[in-house]
Amino acid sequence: MGDSALPDILLLLAATLAVVAGLRRLNLPPILGFLAVGMLLGPHALAWVPDTPATRTLAEFGVVFMLFTLGLEFSLPRMLAMRSEVFGLGGLQVGLTTLVVAVIGWFAGQSVTVAILIGGVVAMSSTAIALRQLTEQGELNRTHGRLAFGILLFQDMAFVLFLALTTVVVAGQDGHDAREIASALTKAAIALGIVLASGRWLLRPLFHEIGRSGTSELFTLAVLFVAMGSAWATHAVGLSLALGAFLAGMMLAETEYRHQVETGIRPFRDTLLGLFFVTIGMQLDIRLLFEETLLVAALLAGMLVIKTAVVALAARHYAGEWFKSVRTGIVVSMGGEFSFALLAILLHRGLVAREVTQPLLAAIVLSMVVSPLILRHNKAIARFILREKGKSPTAMDRTAAMTDSVAAREHVVLCGFGRVGQNVGRVLEKHGFEFLAMDLDPYRVRTAREAGEAVIFGDSTDEEMLKAAGVEHASAVVVSFANTDQALRIVAAVRRLSATVPVLVRTADDARLEQLLAAGATEVVPETFEASLMIVSHALLLLDVPMSRVVKTLREIRGERYRLLRNVFRREETDPLHTPALMREELKTVTLPPGAWSVGRSIRQVQDRGAEVSFAAVRRADIVGRDPDADMVLREGDVVVVYGTPEALEHAETVLLAG
Repeated sequence: MGDSALPDILLLLAATLAVVAGLRRLNLPPILGFLAVGMLLGPHALAWVPDTPATRTLAEFGVVFMLFTLGLEFSLPRMLAMRSEVFGLGGLQVGLTTLVVAVIGWFAGQSVTVAILIGGVVAMSSTAIALRQLTEQGELNRTHGRLAFGILLFQDMAFVLFLALTTVVVAGQDGHDAREIASALTKAAIALGIVLASGRWLLRPLFHEIGRSGTSELFTLAVLFVAMGSAWATHAVGLSLALGAFLAGMMLAETEYRHQVETGIRPFRDTLLGLFFVTIGMQLDIRLLFEETLLVAALLAGMLVIKTAVVALAARHYAGEWFKSVRTGIVVSMGGEFSFALLAILLHRGLVAREVTQPLLAAIVLSMVVSPLILRHNKAIARFILREKGKSPTAMDRTAAMTDSVAAREHVVLCGFGRVGQNVGRVLEKHGFEFLAMDLDPYRVRTAREAGEAVIFGDSTDEEMLKAAGVEHASAVVVSFANTDQALRIVAAVRRLSATVPVLVRTADDARLEQLLAAGATEVVPETFEASLMIVSHALLLLDVPMSRVVKTLREIRGERYRLLRNVFRREETDPLHTPALMREELKTVTLPPGAWSVGRSIRQVQDRGAEVSFAAVRRADIVGRDPDADMVLREGDVVVVYGTPEALEHAETVLLAG
C-alpha cells in the first residue's frame, strides 16, 4: 500500500463515522451511510478518493469477512431437517430465477456465462434482513417464514457454485469452455464436502483445546488463521478468496463455538465490511443514475416481480395455498449481500459494461432499502395481489392480545426478565400466579414470546409502560435487576400509580437500602446477604439445629435489616475470574420442522442421543407445557425450550434436528 493510500482511507473512515452516526440517530441502517459516503467521495461525484488498488484490496478483505460471517449462519442440521424445502423449493427458486434473468441477459447481448452470473446476482436475497425482520414479527416459524428460510439456506450453498463460476470467467475471460466450468464447479462441490467434514472432525477438537486455555487473544488469532487460511487455500487451487472465507465460516458453524467466533471476529468484520460497501458506493455513478431513473425503477420492479412470481409458483406445492406461497415470494424478493459480492467482481474485472452494472447495482441497493417495509407488510401485499379482503390476526397481534389480557387481570409485574426475573416467573407460575414481564433486550423478549411467555419490550421506569403492564391493579411488582438508580425511578413511578401495591426490589448490597425503603419499596433484597443467609441455614441444618431455631434466626437477621452481616473483613480487590459454566446457562427455543429427526420420538430418546440439557417446556399450538415428561413424544411444529450452557444448547439443537 503506497503512502498516498493512507490519507484516502482516513478520509473514508472519517466521513463514514460522521454519516453512520447521523443515520443511527434516525434509526436508519448503516449500509445506507456506507453507500452514500462511497457515492459522494468516489470518482463519479466529488472525486476526493480515487478508485485505487489499495481501496480495492480493502474491499476484497471486506468481502472475505462478510462471507465468513454469513458462512457462520449456515446450519447443516437444519438443512438436513428441512431438506425438502432447501433442495426442492430452494433449488427451484435459484434455478428458475437464474434461468429467466440469464435468458433476458443473453437476448440483451451478454455471453452465456456472464448472463448466468447476472442471473445469480438477481437470484440472491438478503439472509440477514429477511431473518431478522421475520423473527421480530414472529413469522419465522410460520409456513411462509419456514419456506423462505429453506430458500435462503439453498442460496448460501448455491453462492459457492456462482463464486466458482465467476473464478473461471475472470480467469479465462472470453476463452473459457464447458470443460473449465465443469471443473471449477466440481472443485467447489468437493471443497464444500471437505469443509463440512472438517468442521465436524478437525476444527471442533482444535477449538476445544484453545477454549480450555481461556485465552481470548489465542481464540481470536485461531479464528483469523482459519478464515484467512481457508481463503488462501481456495485461491491457491484457482478459486476465489471469498469462497474460501465462506467455507471457513461453514466449518466453524459446525462447532459449538460459533457464537464465540462471531463475537471475536465482529470488530474486524464491521470495519472491513463498511469499507466494502463504501467501495460499492464508489462504483455508483450518480449522474448516470439520474439519467437512467426509469431504467433503474424498471429493473427494481422487474426483480421484485420475477422473484415473487417464481417463488409463488414453485412454493404452491409446499405451502398448500396461493396466499402462503405468494407471501414466501415477497419475503425473498429483495437483493442481498451475495448480490453485491458477485456484482463487485463483475465490476472490478470489467466483464459487463457499466451501462448494465450501474442500473442493476442501484436497483439492488434500492431493493434492500425498501425491504424492511416490504417484509413488514408482506401479508397486506399478498392480499392485494390476490384481491383478498379482510384482515386476519398476525402472530404479533395474537401475542399482544395475550399480554393485554394478562395485564387486565390480577397478576405480578416483573421489571426485568433476565436470569433472576425468569426464575421468579417460574416459581410464581408453579404456584398459580400469572405474571407480565418487561425487558429492554429485544432478543430476550423475542425468544421468550416465541416460547409463549407474557413478556413485552419496554422501559420499566416509564410510567406509561407500567400503566400498559397493569400496575394499577397488579398483586405485586418485582424489580429483578440489581441497578439501584433504575430501581429508585421504578419505585417512584409505581407509587405515583398505586400507593398500595407491594414492591419487591433486588439490589447487589445494602448500600442504598434505606433510600429504597424511603422511596416506597415494600421489601429490599440484597443478594449478597440473602446468599449468606441461605448458606447459614443449610449449615445450621447440617449441624442438627432444629428447623424452628433456623427459621427464627433468619427472621431476626432480616428484621434487623441484615445488621449482623454487615461487619465483615474486606478482601483486596483482584481481577474477576472467568464466568463459571453454571452462570452461563440459558434458555433456547428450537422449532421442529417436518423433517426434524426428533419428530415422532420421545424426549428420553433425544436425551439418550447425547443432548445434555434440561427440557424446560414444550409449546404446542399455543399451549405451553412446563417440565414435560421424558416419555412425551415430540411432534412437527413443536417449539422445544431447552436449558443449558451455550455449547450444550448447540449440540442439543443438532440432535433435535438431525439426530
